[in-house]
Amino acid sequence: MLRQELASVFPSSRIAAPASRPEIVLVVGVNGVGKTTTIAKLAHRAQMQGRKTLVAAGDTFRAAAIEQLGIWAKRTGADFFSKGEGADPAAVAYEAVDTALRDGHDVVFLDTAGRLHTKVDLMDELRKIKRVLAKKLPGAPHRCLLVVDATTGQNALSQTKLFHEAVSVDEIVLTKLDGTSKGGVVVAIALEHGLPISFVGLGEKMEDLRPFNGDDFAKALVN
Repeated sequence: MLRQELASVFPSSRIAAPASRPEIVLVVGVNGVGKTTTIAKLAHRAQMQGRKTLVAAGDTFRAAAIEQLGIWAKRTGADFFSKGEGADPAAVAYEAVDTALRDGHDVVFLDTAGRLHTKVDLMDELRKIKRVLAKKLPGAPHRCLLVVDATTGQNALSQTKLFHEAVSVDEIVLTKLDGTSKGGVVVAIALEHGLPISFVGLGEKMEDLRPFNGDDFAKALVN
């Protein structure tokens, strides 16, 4: 009964694919949750589905972030867009959409700098990126994914709350579920915010991002 009750708290994704291409996916989260590798895995999935994919380096502050994302993009076979370290992240977003429209990409995954959810100026920057995307392409971003570390525990709740207030999160990606954590905090996230969990990260390999299944998760949590 507990397993059934648990499985029922997870909403399914409500986001429909946009009528016209490209689909713009904004990826946000705090430092160290695994955003870069998650984007690589999402790009890999999109490529496997036959979608022309562009990965855009919107994290222009962390020294190795652009290089790291570029390496991952090359491994997946996705195209890569960058304006270099120190560039305005909103300008990166704008020009990445320009590139995707020009070159006929099906989907754009836009990385953003990891930021503490308590830093007001950085959260304002995310809002600016979202405004710029909407101005460039009506309806964009079509999905906003918040990457949450399964080992974070209750702090993930406050992260979700503040990111959701800032940029209206559509889905959660739960990473590092291969560690000791069982990721029970997603139950609290689902109950409190009604946000669907779209994927879970189970390791470092490209294939280690799996679609979330509420029934399977409930069985693993209550065994």
